[in-house]
Amino acid sequence: MGGTALSGALWLGLLWAGSGAGGSCQGKCCQGRDAACVGEGWREGGGYGTCYCDGGCRRAGDCCHDHGQACPAIPCVVGEWSHWSGCAEQCHPGLRIRRRYVQQEPKNGGEPCPALEEKAGCLEYLTYQGEDCGHEHVPAFITTSEYGKERKRRAASSLWPSDKDAAGYCVEFRTESLSQQCALETRPYARWMQYLREGHTVCVACQPPAMSTATQRCSGDGHNAHGDKILHWEAIGNSQCQGTWKKIRQLEHCSCPLVHSFIFT
Repeated sequence: MGGTALSGALWLGLLWAGSGAGGSCQGKCCQGRDAACVGEGWREGGGYGTCYCDGGCRRAGDCCHDHGQACPAIPCVVGEWSHWSGCAEQCHPGLRIRRRYVQQEPKNGGEPCPALEEKAGCLEYLTYQGEDCGHEHVPAFITTSEYGKERKRRAASSLWPSDKDAAGYCVEFRTESLSQQCALETRPYARWMQYLREGHTVCVACQPPAMSTATQRCSGDGHNAHGDKILHWEAIGNSQCQGTWKKIRQLEHCSCPLVHSFIFT
């Protein structure tokens, strides 16, 4: 019995050695799914016979046994995000864009490249001639507070000297109503709209350059509005995501959770 098992093991070992087990994929690595990128030998998952050395064999489960060594998976590598662009149009709700570029394409079934472009809503309050156009907007236009980080970098306007970079305030509102389009939003740059809910308290920061140089206030902030007054807001990036809220109070700094933190745009 023991001799039979030993003979079987020796036979398998000789078959392994004589079947190209040392390098079925050596020099045969192919990108993508390629039926011509074929070998003969042991497969990674077990079994002997036809196996493949192409980039799609891992998904198909038919790689040759040495595919991982001969054709190591190389993930996609991308660079850093660029700075956000300006708005496509001045004084109108629009979109800003940032991009990153591929530095290393994925190979041999490596991790695919992530999104290379992001978009987000924005609104510029200065014309190309430097004129303030904030008074043209009546409802409160809002976007995610993440835009505030980039805004501080871009707020290098002569109307706002560097010693006023920290100027601003926060307004707390309680959302009263919102359109169903907010919850249906799935575009990457607008997913923050999904977190808007009726009855929740949200914080909206007023910062330059959304802050008027004349009044030191943001359009739609509910200044002098009593607690029962219904105010209107609209999300930048999706004009159908809009609703109403009531002002609770004005604070020096915002303290809401990130998903409930926005900025006037």
